[in-house]
Amino acid sequence: MKILHIANTNHFSGAENVICQIISMFKDEPQVEMAYVSPEGSIREALLERDIRFIPITQMTIKELGKVFKEEKPDVVHAHDMKASLVASLACKGIKFISHLHNNDFANRYLSMKSLGYLIPAMKASHIFYVSKSAYNGYLFHRLFEKKSSVLYNVIDIDALKKKAGLDPCQYKYDAIYLGRLTYQKDPLRLLKVFRLITDALPAFKASIVGTGEMEQEVVNEWKRLKLQDNVELLGFVSNPLKLLQDAKFMLMTSRWEGTPMCSLEALALGTPIVTTPTDGLSDIIEEGKTGFLSNVDKELAEKAILLIRNEEVRNMMREACVNAARRLNDIDKYKTAISKEYLSN
Repeated sequence: MKILHIANTNHFSGAENVICQIISMFKDEPQVEMAYVSPEGSIREALLERDIRFIPITQMTIKELGKVFKEEKPDVVHAHDMKASLVASLACKGIKFISHLHNNDFANRYLSMKSLGYLIPAMKASHIFYVSKSAYNGYLFHRLFEKKSSVLYNVIDIDALKKKAGLDPCQYKYDAIYLGRLTYQKDPLRLLKVFRLITDALPAFKASIVGTGEMEQEVVNEWKRLKLQDNVELLGFVSNPLKLLQDAKFMLMTSRWEGTPMCSLEALALGTPIVTTPTDGLSDIIEEGKTGFLSNVDKELAEKAILLIRNEEVRNMMREACVNAARRLNDIDKYKTAISKEYLSN
C-alpha cells in the first residue's frame, strides 16, 4: 500500500512534525510505503534527517498534484490541513482520500471562504481526523460529516524524543522558553508583553525564543521597544531545541488558537511545565496546577511563571506530574491502529 502525505507548507513545524511521526510509525511495515509531498523548502532537511522520502512540488496546485498522483499511483492520499485537503481532493480523482485538520483557525468557525471551501474536501474524504475536540467543534459545518469524523490527539515517541534531547551536551540556564513559529496564530507580541511583566518583577529573568516566521521583524521591533535585549534571547531556527526545552523551568505560550501542539507534548514528556492561554487542545491536555497553568490574563500568566521560577518545590512536583501525564497521553499503538483502520477501510 502506498500512501502520500500532502502538506501545503515548505518548512518544519507542528503539523509537519505530526506527518513525520505518522510516517515513522509505519517504517517497519514492509507492506506500507509512505512519502511526503509539499512545496520545496527547508522541510527537505528535516525529512532527510528522518530518512523520509520527499516528493517536492513547485507550488500547491491541482495540476502539480495530479502529475504526482499519476506518476506515483498511490492507494491513499492523506492531506493535512485545509488548503492541502482542498487541492488534493480536486486532484486525486478516484484515489482514496483522507483529510487531517491540525488546528482550530478562527476562520473555520463562521461563514467564510475558508469554512465554505473546506466543504469540497470534507464531502470527498473517506474520513476526517481532527486533532482536538475544539478543532472538531470549531468547524462550522462539522455536524454534516459527523459519521466520518473522529478526534485523534497527536502523540510522540517519548523514547526517541529523549534520545534526541540527549544528543545536545549543553546545559542551558534559561528560566523560560518559547518554541514555535512567529505567526499571528501564536501571538508572539503578546508573549513578549508577558516576558516584560516577568522581567519587571524578576530583573535577572532569562528566556529564549526559538523559531522563525512571517512576524519575525515585528517581534524584533517589539523586543527592542520593550527593552528585553538583556533578558530574552532570539535564537531563530534551532535544528534540535529539545535540550533547551528540557532545561527550561517552564514553556510559555500565548496562542490565539491551536490544535494539539506537538511542542506541548514534547514539553510534558521532558518534564517542563507549560504556562499558556487556555486555547483548544492545550485545555484538554494540561491539568491546571499540576502540569501547567492556564489563563487568558497576561498578569496571571506572569504570576504563575514567577511562581515556577521562585519555588523549586512546586516546579519539581510539576515536572514529575508532566512526565506521568506524557506517559498517559502518548499511546502510539492506539494512534497507529486508528489511522491503519481508515487506510484499510472500504
